[in-house]
Formats: sequence, C-alpha cells, structure tokens
Amino acid sequence: MGTETERKYLVTSGDYPKQHPVKITQGFISTDKSKVVRVRLTENKATLTIKSGNHSLMRKEFEYDIPVEDARILLAEICIKPVIEKTRYTINLADLTWEIDFFHGLNEGLVIAEVELQDTGQAIQLPDWVGQEVTGDPKYYNANLVKMPYSLW
Repeated sequence: MGTETERKYLVTSGDYPKQHPVKITQGFISTDKSKVVRVRLTENKATLTIKSGNHSLMRKEFEYDIPVEDARILLAEICIKPVIEKTRYTINLADLTWEIDFFHGLNEGLVIAEVELQDTGQAIQLPDWVGQEVTGDPKYYNANLVKMPYSLW
C-alpha cells in the first residue's frame, strides 16, 4: 500500500521551463466519494490506480501497471465520459518535483500544479508561477472534472 501526500495550486503564469511534455488520457471507473478508480494511459504506459476518497493532504493510493491495450479498452468502453486529456510537464525545483497539467477538451484553459510531499507538515517555497491553493477544493479533482468540466463552470 502506498500513501500520497500532495498539494495542488492554480498556475498563474507560464514562466517555467516546458520540457518533456507527456500526453495523458485518463478515465474513471469510479468517482465515488469514498474511493476513486482511475485508468491512465500515456504514450507507452498504462496504470490502474485506486485511491481512498479522503481528500485531505494524505490518502491511500494503490497503483498497478496494466497492458496498454487493456487501458485503451477500459477508456473507450468502461470509463465515465468524458475522459480527461492533458499534457503534463515535470519540473524539479528546490528538491521537490512539480507536475504541471494543461487540460484539454472540455477542461481547456485549466492549468494545475501539483507537488508531492514527504509529509503533511512539510514546508515548501512556492514558485512565482504558482497562485491560489486548491488542494481541498473538490471541483478541481480530476474525478470531478469528468462530471463537471471546467468549461461549464
């Protein structure tokens, strides 16, 4: 069993390096408040992830590699529509790894930065391009962007 401790922020400017973009397609089999089951597909890797529904800074996370073709079938036939499409940039800054997601499709215009922490009390220095924290705001959860896309806010 794994544990995920992360914080999410809106991105206020594009003043950071945009190197090594990764296209991500992800869908949800369950978006229940108590659990989320996600399928994620990149160019050559697919995963099935189960997360506890506790949307605090820390929650349980189980992630497993699955065959790419299985992910394609799950995304096309089983996952809730619409699926999430985004481009992710990863930046290492001050011993932290930031993931910046540019959403596409019905979530076009939304840009979120996530940073994974060692523990909930870890102090971090926010880069200039990071704005409002949205860690606890459910409307920014990917599982909820399927039900209420950014373009409909």
